[in-house]
This record gives sequence, C-alpha cells and structure tokens, in this order.
Amino acid sequence: MRFPIRALAAGTLLCLPALVLADADASFLAARDAFAAGNRQAFERHASGVPASHVLSPYVDYYRLRMDLDRTSPDTVAAFLERNAGTLLAQRLRSDWLRQLAKGEQWSAYRDEYAKLPDRSPAPETDLRCLAVRAGQVLGDAQSMDAARQLWDTLDDAPGACNPVFAALYDAGRLSEDDVWNRARRQMEAKRPAQARSALELLPAANRPGNVLDDIVANPTRWLARQPANFSVTRRGRELALMAIARQARNDVRSAERSLEVIAARLSPQERAYAFGQLGWQGGMQHDARAVQWCRSADEFLAGDEVLGWCVRAAMRAGNWKLVRDVIAKMPEPLASRPEWIYWGGRARAATGHVDQAHELYRRISGEPHFYGLLAQEELGQPHRLPPRAPEPLPEDVRRAELTPAIARALKLFELDLRTEALREWNWSTRDADDRTLLAIAQVAVRRQLWDRAIATAERTLLEHDYTLRYIAPMRRDVEPHVHARALDIAWVYGLMRQESRFVMNAKSSAGAQGLMQVMPATAKWVAKKIGMSDYHPSRIADTQTNLMLGTSYMRLVLDSLDDHPVLASAGYNAGPGRARKWRPARPIEGAIYAESIPFTETRDYVKKVMANAVMYGLVFGQKEPGLKQRLGTIQPGPGASPDDPI
Repeated sequence: MRFPIRALAAGTLLCLPALVLADADASFLAARDAFAAGNRQAFERHASGVPASHVLSPYVDYYRLRMDLDRTSPDTVAAFLERNAGTLLAQRLRSDWLRQLAKGEQWSAYRDEYAKLPDRSPAPETDLRCLAVRAGQVLGDAQSMDAARQLWDTLDDAPGACNPVFAALYDAGRLSEDDVWNRARRQMEAKRPAQARSALELLPAANRPGNVLDDIVANPTRWLARQPANFSVTRRGRELALMAIARQARNDVRSAERSLEVIAARLSPQERAYAFGQLGWQGGMQHDARAVQWCRSADEFLAGDEVLGWCVRAAMRAGNWKLVRDVIAKMPEPLASRPEWIYWGGRARAATGHVDQAHELYRRISGEPHFYGLLAQEELGQPHRLPPRAPEPLPEDVRRAELTPAIARALKLFELDLRTEALREWNWSTRDADDRTLLAIAQVAVRRQLWDRAIATAERTLLEHDYTLRYIAPMRRDVEPHVHARALDIAWVYGLMRQESRFVMNAKSSAGAQGLMQVMPATAKWVAKKIGMSDYHPSRIADTQTNLMLGTSYMRLVLDSLDDHPVLASAGYNAGPGRARKWRPARPIEGAIYAESIPFTETRDYVKKVMANAVMYGLVFGQKEPGLKQRLGTIQPGPGASPDDPI
C-alpha cells in the first residue's frame, strides 16, 4: 500500500534515516506520476528528492530519458544502456530506442541496435521483430523475405508494424491469393475483423471487401439474405459468404446449417469442408448433437486448430472413440503434441484395441504436474508421489538472493504497491537462474509473504523441487476453521484459491472479483444474505476473514446445488452455477470429458487446474489422496439452466 509521508512530531528525530527513506519513496511515487502525466517541471521537482543511492533511482533516470527520447542523443542512450547493462530497464530503453529509430527510418542503426538484444528469454516484442525484418527488406538483406514469410505464418495477431513487411512480401510474389484469404479466415475466426481487413488490403482493389466485414460481423444472417444469386462467381463472393456462415454459427449453429444448405452447391468441395468444419467447431462448443456429423462432413479437408480440437471434444461427449482417434491423427504436430491431445489420443487408442500404443502415449506425459500428466500416470497404474524435496537454501543464499539488484528493486516496488513493475523486475531476475538460486528467491518471497511469487519461482525449477513452495498453503490457521465449518475438502479449497488469486490478498480482477477467493460484489451480497451475515458491508469484501467466509460459503452453496460434485462446482464457481448445469450432458460422461468440453476457454482451463491442484495439495498435506480420476468422477445428466439463473 502507498503510505502518506507527513509532518514529523517532536521526538521522531531518532527515526530520521527511516523517515528520509520514506520521503524518498514519496518523491519517487510523485515523480512517477508526473512522468505518466508528461509534466516535465513536476517530474524534475520530485525527482530531486530521490537520491542516487535509492534502489529505484535507475527508474528516475529511465523516466527522464523516456520523456524526451525523440530529442535524446544516441550517446546519452548508450551511456544509460552501459550503466544499466543486463537490467530490465536497459532492455526496456533499448526497445523504446529501437522504435524511435524505426520511426525515423534509421534502418541501419536499427539493425545494429536490434542485434544487441538478448538472444534468450524474454524474446523481443512482436513489433520489434517485424521492424527488424522491415530493416532487412529496406537494406536488401537476401534472407529478409524468408523471415517475413515466417512472421506471416506464425503471427496471427500481428501489430501494425508488420503491415509494411507483409506488403513487401506480397509485392515480391511470395504470397498468393490463397495465402491472403486463408489469413483473413483465421482472423475472422479469432474475432479480429480489423486484422482480416488489413490482410485483404494486400489484394487488388476489386477483390477487397471494404466495409463488408463490418456488415457480416453486425448481422451475418441479414447479409447472407441480401446476396445476389450470382455471388459465387467470384472468389471474393464465396469467401465472404463462408465468413458470414462461420459468424452466424457462433450464435445459432442450426441456422448456419440452413444457410449452408442453400448455397452448398455453389461452393467447391474444399469450401464446403471449411464451412462444415466451422459448424463442427461451433456445434461442439454448443454441445449440439449434430456436431459429430458436421465434422465428418468436412472429410479429409478438416483443418484448423480450433476446428480439430472441438471435433475431438464433440466426439468424446458422443462416446465415438474412433472419431477421436481419426481427428487427432489429422492434427499438425505442434497441436498433436499438446498434453491434452496426447492423453486423449491414448484413450482413443485404448478404446479401439491398441493398448500398447496408448501406453506409449501416456508415458510421454506421465508424471508431469498437470491435469493430463496426472491422468496419464493413473492410466499406467502408477501412484502419485511428490518428488524428493530439495534441501532448503542456506540463510546466506537467501540473503544473497534478497540483495540481488533486480529482486531488491522488485521488493521495493511491491512495497510501494507498484505491482506491474514489481512483477516485471521479479520475472527478469529469475529468467536465467539455476534451481538453487530459484529456491532461494522463492524463500525471499515467503519471507515477504509474496505467496504468488513463491509459487511462480518454485515452478521454474528443472531438477531440484520443493512442492511445499509450488503448492504453498499460507494462512492455514485462518482457512481451516471456514473449511471445517462448511464440511469442505481442504485440498480442493486450496486448489481453488491457488487458481483464483495465488493468495494475493488484495487481488482484484478486471470483472471486479476481489480477495483471496475472488468473490464478485453481487455474489458477496447474495451469499451474505443467505448465511445471515447481517453486518456485511461491500467495503469488507477484501478483508481476509470476510472473504474466506463468503468464498467458502459460496463453494458450499454451489456444491449443494450441483450434486455435491467438485467438477461441476468448480465450473460453477468460475462461470456461474447456471452455466455449469447447462453444460451437463445428455448421458453420463467422465468428469474429465466434461471438463475438457467446457466451451469457455478460461473456465475449461480453470476447472482442470483446480482439480489438478487439489490432487497436489492432497499430497502436500499428507492425505490419502484418492487420485484425479476419482475426484473427477462421473457427470450425470441433469436439467439445463439459463446462464443467469440463481442457484
């Protein structure tokens, strides 16, 4: 929290060093605010109160340079970079300077400076990568077009700096009309119509859609109804119709199917397959029984990561393991190598009589501490065990880690409630650290009650591990009474809290959820009324005890309303109990299949992590761990519900 620095009372002179430091902190915060406001005069006034010895004084120097970077000499920039070599701020200023050089089209200088960026994590930002390729194009680098093509193929969400790179690629004949339309399709699928329009601007004027994409996004059904009978004579007409059907399917997949039936005869086999793949994708997300048939109709042209993934999920919910196997076989290697598809590929092979192949796949991910690694281990009949606990770091190692300049800056930034900057410094400090150093840094986080940093740092170890840090359980004396009072599984509760807030007590989501258990204000008010908390006030939602009472009470209420099933309750806690009910199947399915087929990406990831966390916390707590498959259980059919229904 920020703290006020005010007048001193008599008798406080004995605390003068601490007060001087506090004054310097206040000056730093004021200088930072002035920098953000672009107020040079106020910045210099407050910056004068931050001594050179202050741990954050490099930030003051950085702010000063950034305010006038367009008028700063290369020598001044070079001096800062040399003085702060190897630091996050040097990386940030070099990135800022590169953008300034590109703005002035100083491509030779850009190329030289870009080469000085670290060749390891973190990778240069996307716009800087595109600008580096642009520099090569302008300077006649023979390899620049190959690099541009790689960007085209791998950067779906490309910033504006990439547009000139792609234009040069098209002008050089290295992109075809198919390449452009395929990219535009992907952008529309990802709900990025502006990026689709940008790609299509590469085409000759007669082939560009202009503002048509806006009409398709606004009302695809109406747009399709207005198309002339001869729309299909041009590639442009057919592609836009396909985009409209794909868009329509997001809202009403059966309506989109009817639209496709009207125009299917005027499309090529590949175009029809694309449309059926879109129906399969959206039908899978909507848990429509026809999704499997739509996926089959795409036949050998079935493609696209989302399409393939949702066709697998639809087949799993339908119990069609042969189709699961066949669709996973169509996946490109990067997609097929993801843990979920390795696991489900194994399940499909086992279900179709190829047990040895299944076990070979399970062994690829068995033992990895995630949802599918745990499931694979159980499929192989192996019990879950924590890896041997690494020796605790020596006190001098922890002290040395605490004094590391980047960690020292991060700790001060956390102290001043500048969390974004603090996280950047912390992550920078751990990017190349070995296991022993990481464990020492994690202990620094524990001492400062930075529980989320302890978890994130301990998770980075490769050979020596401490799972009591990865699955840390702070405030147990506070948590246990609430857990016991509501007859909850403490491993599940900690698994949920770890996913919700990483134990950041003042955490607040963009949606407004607050505290350790990320309770929404409206939910807090409703729960308080249900449990008879007569003295509840919204200002108390982030208070630890109040947040724990409201959060665990809500877990109990959701659990009671959803068959006492932790998978359904986890989904309900994140997305609302009504949605969790709506996603129930028409026939009994495994909890793992239910979790994998949740249509909200955030909730799908959330449920899997909460349930895997529960297993790991059970092991850390020394419980007789039932295993993940037993925790997941079976999801029974049940009445659906509106997403807005109350419990």
